[in-house]
Amino acid sequence: TPMSTERSVHGAPRLLLRLEGALLLLLSAAVYARLGAGWGVFAALFLVPDVSLLAYLAGPRVGAAAYNAAHSLVRPALLAASGLAVGAPSWAIPVALIWAAHVGFDRMLGYGLKYATGFSHTHLGGIGREARAARFEESPIFR
Repeated sequence: TPMSTERSVHGAPRLLLRLEGALLLLLSAAVYARLGAGWGVFAALFLVPDVSLLAYLAGPRVGAAAYNAAHSLVRPALLAASGLAVGAPSWAIPVALIWAAHVGFDRMLGYGLKYATGFSHTHLGGIGREARAARFEESPIFR
């Protein structure tokens, strides 16, 4: 089912949310650099949250739940907070920053949290060929 723009963020708010994603990516990477952690580890772990995409093999509802669990800022924030508050292992804060950078990167690209109706239905609007065509058709320039 195509996703209506009425059910998603579009226009200037969508642009602002994508800009926030870019800033989250840059800030997370900058703090990571200040920690002096290795960039090899950053590169090795940066795409780990995307392993959650495999859950889509079990269907869109399971896939969306797994994707959202891996792409929400809740878990990396809790990991960083535990690293600061209770002296979690020394890897906790760098891993939380890598995770947050990944979330920011995805948001910057327009990959939002998923709805159970399908991978291409996100809180930032539809993604993929169908969504691009719908945005083109709904543009006031072509009405």
